[in-house]
Amino acid sequence: MFQGSSALSLDAKGRMTVPARHRDALLAHCDGQLTLTRHPDGCLLMFPRPLWESHRARIAALPIAARAWQRIFLGSAVDVELDGVARILVSPELRNAAGLNREVMLLGMGSHFEIWNPESLKAKEGEAIAAGFPDALADFTF
Repeated sequence: MFQGSSALSLDAKGRMTVPARHRDALLAHCDGQLTLTRHPDGCLLMFPRPLWESHRARIAALPIAARAWQRIFLGSAVDVELDGVARILVSPELRNAAGLNREVMLLGMGSHFEIWNPESLKAKEGEAIAAGFPDALADFTF
């Protein structure tokens, strides 16, 4: 289970270092093999490769009416691997799609990660708070 947020930086080549608290789990779970793709909220998704492969099969099997979503998820997918110092390369196309510059936020979302432009994340969270709790959370308490 991946959770928590990390403020990270992309280097000049677009590489991002995966924090140590996630590195060992990713190496054990998927040998450092990951897949990045776009999300319609404006962030990137980062999946351990075995999990992505099951999602990929489900997305590929969608009917023709979902072709635009297949383009977003499958057409943008890029396989990456942790290098010797636990970095991944975020392609220029994906960086542009998510508005990523130097500073990024990595969010652990349970089984996968989201990679955000910090300003976009703040705006998206502000929209969610302003909209109030959705019905799905009506009975949720701590």
